[in-house]
Amino acid sequence: MASTTDERPTGGSVAAAISNAVVRIMSEYTGRGPTKARASIRDDLIVVLMQDTMTKGERSLYAAGDGDLVLQTRARYQHTMSQDLVAAVEMLTERKVIAFMSANHLDPDMAAETFVLEPAGATGEDGTESPEQSDRSR
Repeated sequence: MASTTDERPTGGSVAAAISNAVVRIMSEYTGRGPTKARASIRDDLIVVLMQDTMTKGERSLYAAGDGDLVLQTRARYQHTMSQDLVAAVEMLTERKVIAFMSANHLDPDMAAETFVLEPAGATGEDGTESPEQSDRSR
């Protein structure tokens, strides 16, 4: 019998694991993670919506009227950590992420990380296109 650490999460626990991974990665890069995070999974789309994401310094900049600087800084953080975020989602879902997008909002303090997964069955076990995928690309 496999240990629980070797098993991939299933169902709602995949969403919870993705939320936890995104919070952990954000904390590693920015010094703090959001206080609330929730992942929603639908077909080939995963959206992680987070609240209370700004650091103390970012909140100070925003209060001083430098919201654009906060958004620019957040965009750089998200670009820098994108490979780690994508790797975590791919590991937890066992599917390839074909697109990743980030967005931030300052008031209220919210952020969204969006992952688009390769359609299920898009590649075969050997990495080649499935017959259905091959037909669609013609």
